[in-house]
Amino acid sequence: MKYEKFIFKLYYLLFLTIGRIKVLQNRKLMHEKDKSKKLDLPPMGAQDFSEIEDWPGYFDAVLGKGARDTLIAALDSFEREGFNIGFAVDLAAGEGRDSLELLSRNWRVLATDNHPEAFSYLWARVPEILKPQLTTKEVNFCDMKFPDCDLVNASFALPFCEPQHFEVLWNKIVASIRPGGRFAGQFFGSRDTWASLPNRSHQSHKEVLQLLEGFEIEMMKEEERDDPPELRKPKHWQIFHIVARKY
Repeated sequence: MKYEKFIFKLYYLLFLTIGRIKVLQNRKLMHEKDKSKKLDLPPMGAQDFSEIEDWPGYFDAVLGKGARDTLIAALDSFEREGFNIGFAVDLAAGEGRDSLELLSRNWRVLATDNHPEAFSYLWARVPEILKPQLTTKEVNFCDMKFPDCDLVNASFALPFCEPQHFEVLWNKIVASIRPGGRFAGQFFGSRDTWASLPNRSHQSHKEVLQLLEGFEIEMMKEEERDDPPELRKPKHWQIFHIVARKY
């Protein structure tokens, strides 16, 4: 009997303790909600979602935006050369803004992304007549295998490759581009706020130039700026916008 009373008392105390923990957790949650209301934080934007790698949130935030300037510049250069039909790898294609531009210019496209929801945004916007020209593949940077291609498009993708995998990924990109083909995309600089994040890849100006050895640099626009203070989480940006033609 004494043993049963002891067990009962132990369970009772455990029940009270769990209940107390839940009360404290609820109070903390309510406090955080009240704090957020008092701070009157602005809604999350695309960069807030990408910082925490909430990709569905990011896809929704940028849905409907046009193709990146680097891709447009690369495609315009191909067309000036009389090269109008090619094969492109759209690395980390996201919701598909760049893939749509490529398809609209009659390119064949392999669009890759590591998030399964990305392609639902893309396929829903591809005209039926262009769907045979598109292939999608769910794959991460580590496992990506690049077919020979005329263009690798990596719009705001490479900074999200973990540093220990970056060199292998870049070597694959370079090897896959045919002579006369192009790379279009962005690198984030070493002075960018996100350079402090351990899972991001950032390069200095000198390091970007070293990566582009073997290419003729057609565009290298360095953008460095601070966000306006009214954003939810302002940051300092250092971005290298690149279009380069392989020798």
